[in-house]
Amino acid sequence: MTNLIFLIPAALFLGGMSLIGFLWALRSGQYEDLDGASQRILMDDEKEEEAARAAKMR
Repeated sequence: MTNLIFLIPAALFLGGMSLIGFLWALRSGQYEDLDGASQRILMDDEKEEEAARAAKMR
């Protein structure tokens, strides 16, 4: 029973910290573009490669 005296405040503290972290992530825009990274990996980088080749030729 005495363990609950320590575990309940610890659980409330960790839950509160998690909530604060989640709200901070929402405000800073972490969830703005969920599909962007998965789409960017599929795009060809041909334009960047051509620009790099042109810069080497100069």
